[in-house]
Amino acid sequence: MYEECVKVSQGRHFPGNTKHNIDVAKAIREEGSDLQEETLVDVLNRGDRWRRRFLLEGSSVQDGNVHLSPRVKGNWFGAVPQYDPAEHQITIDATPTAEWRKALEEEVGVEVLGKKTDGGAVIGMLTNVATGKTDGVISPCGSAVIEGEQIKIATAGEAGLGVFFVAADGTKKASIFGLAENTPKKIICTIPQLDPGSYTLQIVTRYTGGNQLLKVPRTITYELPLTVKGNETKG
Repeated sequence: MYEECVKVSQGRHFPGNTKHNIDVAKAIREEGSDLQEETLVDVLNRGDRWRRRFLLEGSSVQDGNVHLSPRVKGNWFGAVPQYDPAEHQITIDATPTAEWRKALEEEVGVEVLGKKTDGGAVIGMLTNVATGKTDGVISPCGSAVIEGEQIKIATAGEAGLGVFFVAADGTKKASIFGLAENTPKKIICTIPQLDPGSYTLQIVTRYTGGNQLLKVPRTITYELPLTVKGNETKG
């Protein structure tokens, strides 16, 4: 089984580049907004945070694309049923809005482009624990939560494998303080001491999602560039 690439009418492809709030902000600026990119990213991040809070409070949330509703999955027994973490799962239901369903019907065409060769391994998001933001700004010596698919470091501790931050000149620094979490979908690591500048996040692993490990390590590169600001470096 494999995932197909899909081409929409505007000429973009997905699965492909993962878009983040910073990409939305840039698109809004290019569209003609007078607001600064940093302001737009801040507003979008705040919107994400408030949507999460409303859902955690038990409310449903709807924007122009999707209706989100909290739900508890599982079977309920007895006259006065009780919540059981072993039996029930808290989740979020997502339903496309009428506008989104109409767009899918009218604007999307499907073209199978071939088999993906990366095994589905992808870095989807990095969260700076110090700020709670996903805008690509990282804090040296702080923690980062990396989320994705098949990103687990296997075998952990093996030479050449791990989480790396690559500078523009090719200099590479690894997260050297161990991993607080190391699963196929999430890694929590310590950001190394880095000078101000731009960096590329790379995960090098032999994990494949099955019992067998790759003979040759695979490098998974995060598409969003990372930035250390001048006042972010800790001496």
